[in-house]
Amino acid sequence: MELKEILSKCDHTLLSQSATWEQIKALCDDGIKYHTASVCIPASYVKQAKEYVGDKLAICTVIGFPNGYDTTAAKCFMAYDAVQNGADEVDMVINIGWVKDGLYDKVLDEIKKIKLACCGRLLKVIIETCLLTEEEKIKMCGVVSESGADYIKTSTGFSTGGATKEDVALMKKHCAPSLKIRKLDNLMR
Repeated sequence: MELKEILSKCDHTLLSQSATWEQIKALCDDGIKYHTASVCIPASYVKQAKEYVGDKLAICTVIGFPNGYDTTAAKCFMAYDAVQNGADEVDMVINIGWVKDGLYDKVLDEIKKIKLACCGRLLKVIIETCLLTEEEKIKMCGVVSESGADYIKTSTGFSTGGATKEDVALMKKHCAPSLKIRKLDNLMR
């Protein structure tokens, strides 16, 4: 696979708490220059970034980030607000506490509601594999496959560890063929 093809599958990301508009703008310039899949940025910069790049680059933002424990209503509002501001893609973090409590139906319902709030835009679901047991990961592969989400992602990059080859292999084995997989390394924040 050539570098250009690899970059076309990458979300160029800057989610640090201290990110400035100048840094976001530079990220967008790089995303356009290198033809990345998108730039993933804080929600507060989505409108400005979309106006800056127009249709040259997809804009992605995160909701429920990085801990996932916002209420479903709040996550739905965040997703809808992001789309109204120009987001082409939304990355959401699951409620990991619900997974630990075995409340998979609640997690599924939340993902479905957020997918509706995305108004047809891409939804990527971050399951934070470093915090889950193998059984929980397998169960989440089924939940996300059933949800209508477009992607399942390994991690936020803000927790106790990043993705592993084993996590990606497990997801490939247990996710529906229609569900795309994104691996996040803790390289860029």
